[in-house]
Amino acid sequence: MAYDNNRAISLQVPEELLVKGDRCAEALAISRAEYIRRAIEEMNGKTENELRARRLAAASKLVRDESMRVNADFEEIEYDPDA
Repeated sequence: MAYDNNRAISLQVPEELLVKGDRCAEALAISRAEYIRRAIEEMNGKTENELRARRLAAASKLVRDESMRVNADFEEIEYDPDA
């Protein structure tokens, strides 16, 4: 993946996390920076999926609530000959 318009960041992480990350990056034969980029991309994807699921659940609840109101309205008039 090409990284045009890269921006540098500075962050502080616990030594243990950095050592584990370095070991994993080495095992994958990639740089620390590439490992961190991949980790951020993966977390971004998971977060986007979680937010999408929350929006879908909220929309589903709205539809469900409206369906229940419509069903109640139909139930009221179902046996009413004057409806």
